[in-house]
Amino acid sequence: MIFKGHYRELIRLGLPIMVGQLGMIVLSFADTMMVGRYCIDSLGAASFVNNMFNLVIIFSTGFSYGLTPVVGSYFGKGEAASVGRSLKNALLVNAAVALGLMLLMWVLYLNIHRLGQPAELLPLMRPYYIVLLVSLIFVLLFNAFKQFADGITDTVTPMYILLGGNLLNIIGNWLLIYGKAGFPEMGLLGAGIATLVSRVLMLLCFAVVFFVSKRYAPYREGFMNAAFRKEDCSRLMKMGMPVGLQMGMETASFSLSTIMVGWLGTAALAAHQVMLTVGQLGFMMYYGMAAAVAVRASNYMGRKEYLQVRQSVGAGFQLILVMAAVVSMVMFAFRSSVGALFTDSAEVTAMVAQLVIPFVIYQFGDGMQCNYSNALRGISDVKMVTWYAFIAYFLVSLPSGYFFGFVFDLGLTGVWFSFPLGLTCAGLLFWTRYRRTMKRLG
Repeated sequence: MIFKGHYRELIRLGLPIMVGQLGMIVLSFADTMMVGRYCIDSLGAASFVNNMFNLVIIFSTGFSYGLTPVVGSYFGKGEAASVGRSLKNALLVNAAVALGLMLLMWVLYLNIHRLGQPAELLPLMRPYYIVLLVSLIFVLLFNAFKQFADGITDTVTPMYILLGGNLLNIIGNWLLIYGKAGFPEMGLLGAGIATLVSRVLMLLCFAVVFFVSKRYAPYREGFMNAAFRKEDCSRLMKMGMPVGLQMGMETASFSLSTIMVGWLGTAALAAHQVMLTVGQLGFMMYYGMAAAVAVRASNYMGRKEYLQVRQSVGAGFQLILVMAAVVSMVMFAFRSSVGALFTDSAEVTAMVAQLVIPFVIYQFGDGMQCNYSNALRGISDVKMVTWYAFIAYFLVSLPSGYFFGFVFDLGLTGVWFSFPLGLTCAGLLFWTRYRRTMKRLG
């Protein structure tokens, strides 16, 4: 089997990333369950705010991914000092992007009452929104450290830090949402504060590990001795911005759909939030493996081993398809009981069960777009991914959601049937671009 060695290495690299990603899903599950059990209004408010912030957080995550092929290429060539220099410049660039995103989200906050959401949810949304806004800069700086570590094939350290931070967040939720162990009962706001504290501590932990770990010593020297370079910052912007926009537009097909779902009422918002939380299960797994594909591809590109690039990307897609099949079967089998994990509302539970069908349909497209967008990132061909994402998510997915949901009067389920169209379209476009680029390379 020509892919056998690639399977092994992709699983070695990808499994810690997936575990870290699944830890984030567990956190999202816990957040949704704890808030949902507190009250359904809090769940509806969390649905709207979380989906607005998911848009910029996924963009920022995608932007930070621009560091991975840069670091991976230097790592493949054994240039440790250049790796450290790239991290230093990435921290500066990510901090600047964070400030820009915080300003953008502040403008949205000032207009949140104009977006047609249920009026009774606004007093819950506003304080929760502010706390998440403050936490954004810590997310981007942490992402820079994580992509540096992934690029040098150390995917285990970020995994442990993510798992520790997620556990801390869940404990904070229990203490602050319900007012346990002498802490005040703060409801949804308590969940936001727990998230902020965990994000700050995860960043501090990664910074400490970087500056004291023996493994990072060669890169630390390059980091300390390097000056900020316009060329490095420009390269990171050119690599990160298209990927960030691509992932941001993908998320927009879900997050901006939340505005339409809000027109259908609080129960629809709650069901939408539950299904988005559950839906992350597949996406995070696929993206964890696809991130390993990007790392392996960038390492091989640094050495100009193009056949190994092709084999690694092909092996990654096969592994993702297996995961997609498993996720689809599990979700379909338990479709009637998924909603009950998060809320006592029979109406919300019934809505969630209906959404499992479009969820299963879009797993192939989701896996395909994850694999080949990351393959393009690994080979540093990201120029067109923004345009492909615009076509798939803004010209196909979002308009389809409106027509299915409101023109054809299919409601929440109709909005969700737009997602298979957008994701599959994106996957095919990324696959086509990847094949053309690899053919050109020889």
